[in-house]
Amino acid sequence: MKDPRIEQLAKNLIQYSVKLQQGEKILIEVDGLEIPLAQELVRQAYRVDGVPFLLINNHELLREILKDCTEEQLKAMASYDLNRVNDMQAYILIRAGENMSELSGISPEKMALYRKHYSQPINGRRYNHTKWCILRYPNHAMAQQANMSTEDFENLYFNVCNLDYSKMDKEMDNLVELMDQTDKVRIKGVGTDLTFSIKGMPSIKDAGIMNLPDGEVYTMPVKESVNGVISYNTPSLKEGFTYDNICLEVKDGKIIKATANDSYRINKLLDTDEGSRYFGEFGIGLNPYIENVMKDTLFDEKVWGSFHLTPGCVPLGSPGNENWSELHWDIVNIQRPEYGGGEIWFDDILIRKDGLFIPEKLQGLNPENLK
Repeated sequence: MKDPRIEQLAKNLIQYSVKLQQGEKILIEVDGLEIPLAQELVRQAYRVDGVPFLLINNHELLREILKDCTEEQLKAMASYDLNRVNDMQAYILIRAGENMSELSGISPEKMALYRKHYSQPINGRRYNHTKWCILRYPNHAMAQQANMSTEDFENLYFNVCNLDYSKMDKEMDNLVELMDQTDKVRIKGVGTDLTFSIKGMPSIKDAGIMNLPDGEVYTMPVKESVNGVISYNTPSLKEGFTYDNICLEVKDGKIIKATANDSYRINKLLDTDEGSRYFGEFGIGLNPYIENVMKDTLFDEKVWGSFHLTPGCVPLGSPGNENWSELHWDIVNIQRPEYGGGEIWFDDILIRKDGLFIPEKLQGLNPENLK
């Protein structure tokens, strides 16, 4: 029996998220073998007279390719796939893999080659030249990752993804306006005291357009303005490895010391290139249904009461910060009381305390007002 929530989600993706128009080509990419949502996306694309294309990927097979790949091979792979991307007007990626750690055994050197010669050029073209949206699918692996039963996780997933994002979008306007007027940001919490400037940087709201689930407002720190220390209180999965107890010391924008459960590995990652020790994004999580991390960036960066400060490049397609890197790593800190609390200050005014917004004009973004 067809789940009506899948039909509603596919309709939202086609008509709201990527706004597919008559005659436009859309690439529907599936990482894994989940069928129902991809099927429904094809149907919904046809209903608006779009032209759907399918691409099926598998990280277990990709792992074999990457083990012994060469630089020339990765360049050739990117060249072939760019031809397809260049022919598309829209793009939807469904992440449905059974093992999020599938690439954990690949050396940091091989992963750096893959980022540089394949994923960065492909993703850059997709995200800058198509209407796009990325989401996960609620399979058994994802439920296990969230420490939930499959049924309970499916219910959470559809609550999160079928949220009334148009209401959230309207409430975000006040936060965007305030961030656009702000110079100095200060973040305080357990093991964290960090300052930076966002003066002149564009503030961007995400409310169901480029990601599902969605719910964040983000900007970029002025490159050399970041100073202090930040201790992230959640685990972060990056390229198949789970980092925990991450602590970064920053001087004049640059990460000068990094420690974690594997300090050697995190420093290798942060040495990807010249820009990877600088920050490209500061985002505030707002989705009222997402309360805890599950080592999946698309969910974790939207946890209500959280923020993320991102080593590496600015968000693709976002002007204003000259930093560029092959690395873009959204690491999350939750400031609700059960995580130790914390504060965000804009120009010496307390904006959020222990995960809740203080100014009256921002209180519409507190979870009780968005559900």
